[in-house]
Amino acid sequence: MSSFPKAADFNMAAPTSSVLRAILKGALVLAGIIVLLSMYYRSFPSPRCHPSPKQLTKQDNSQNESVATTPSSSLPGEQQADKPVVLLWFWPESKKFDFQVCKKLNINNCRLTDDRSLYSSAHAVLIFHKAIKDDLSNLPTTPRPAFQRWIWLNMDPPSNTLKIAGIESLFNLTASFREDADIHVRWQLTAKKHMDDNFVLPEKEHLLCWIVNSSDLDTQTGEEYRYYKELIKYIKVDIFDSSSNESSRGENYFRTISSCKFFLSFENSDHKDHITETFNGPLAAGTVPIVLGPLRKNYERFVPSTSFIHVNDFPDPLALAEFLLKLDDDNEAYMKYFDWRHFYNVRRHFTEENHAFALAICQACRHIGITHEFRVVRDLYKWFFI
Repeated sequence: MSSFPKAADFNMAAPTSSVLRAILKGALVLAGIIVLLSMYYRSFPSPRCHPSPKQLTKQDNSQNESVATTPSSSLPGEQQADKPVVLLWFWPESKKFDFQVCKKLNINNCRLTDDRSLYSSAHAVLIFHKAIKDDLSNLPTTPRPAFQRWIWLNMDPPSNTLKIAGIESLFNLTASFREDADIHVRWQLTAKKHMDDNFVLPEKEHLLCWIVNSSDLDTQTGEEYRYYKELIKYIKVDIFDSSSNESSRGENYFRTISSCKFFLSFENSDHKDHITETFNGPLAAGTVPIVLGPLRKNYERFVPSTSFIHVNDFPDPLALAEFLLKLDDDNEAYMKYFDWRHFYNVRRHFTEENHAFALAICQACRHIGITHEFRVVRDLYKWFFI
């Protein structure tokens, strides 16, 4: 017998097929509606996401007065309530300053405060490492809101940083001198829009200088002091006492450095990226820094290679001294160390004692104001102590 179906079979199957097609179409339409509703629902802020500025304002209205009592980095006419709150949990080393200082750096991205009553609504909490107690008893005890970020602030090199048990995976963000920190704290050169010849070399009265606590010269035994003691056997180094405000603060600081052809920008440790204001000072003042610290290639990540002299470029202090004396007699060769000035701007850093951590705090404000990123720091010490 033939296996082909009969005409009657087709007639009986037709209604069944129509019903199935109708059911299938209905199921597809229903599935589409469910997907659209799901996407629409997810577009609303969730307690696990960052609250919108308007939501934060509603929660915060009763506390706005306390925010205003702490100087904030606001510009006239702007709505501070629309900016994220960054809570400074500790004043680093008790060095307090007016938050309005951030405006000098063109930073106005958040509301900085030290009012701990705002903890539950703060978008970020900035915590200074050295202020944390060994038992963690002075850290926030209230559970951290899901939208909140904790920032680990530490400007000391690993050799000067004590490990505190229990904080290894406590933070979302890091603020450090390290280039690979979430918030890279550094006074950086900025490229000029157009090349210019505006640089004028300051008048020089000294060949080689160092600003240092004079009482440390005979008592300290660090590498920088050992190198200095060897160097002065071959060249004169004019010492300016850092314990005196006449040479280490404000305009006097830059005036002192600018009067020198060369300046000893010696770091007190040799760690990756640990290049401090002692290097920025001569760059800003119009002086050639003589550096001792990280390797030359580390400095070259942040400044042109011809803007400084590294002690490692010479086999010993005698060779360095001979090179500096030669440059002193060759003005054309000396001026080549300032060619970078045609292409870059350099900013004077804060020299006031209470502003020692102002740049770090202001940069944390900028970061929180422009990004919502989180990063799980699974082992803080494994990252930092390398």
